[in-house]
Amino acid sequence: MRRLYILSALLFALALTADQVTKVLVEGRFMLGESLPLLPCFALTYVRNQGAAWGMFQGAHYLLAAFGIVAIAACIVFRKKLFGRHPLYVPALALLFSGIAGNVIDRFRLGYVVDFLDFFWGSAHFPCFNVADTAICLAVAWIIGLQWLEDRRK
Repeated sequence: MRRLYILSALLFALALTADQVTKVLVEGRFMLGESLPLLPCFALTYVRNQGAAWGMFQGAHYLLAAFGIVAIAACIVFRKKLFGRHPLYVPALALLFSGIAGNVIDRFRLGYVVDFLDFFWGSAHFPCFNVADTAICLAVAWIIGLQWLEDRRK
């Protein structure tokens, strides 16, 4: 179990570092709104998100940062009740916490979240996102999958 906690800590550090490094690179190399098409349906586009997903809660960056911190604390305090005792929840939570932390850091450091992963089809664009958002989505899918397996086992 100790090894799992060490690997989870490394996963947290790697995901958080990847998130922060990519955001610094985008801010340093792109003008706001600048886009670099890489595939017919994908580009790197520098966007500043002052709200939450899909632009909700615009300008509430401190409230959203506080919500992220409370969410992490609640997951830690109620971990066993929320997620059960399966050991694979530990790395899933590490990935979730890295994503939340990455966006919270942006909100306090910059007052907005740096987004740059831009998927689109023709003129229809999915909202831009970042490595932290990807970590959160992967972690949530992982947690749902574990819960589904546990429910199926019962």
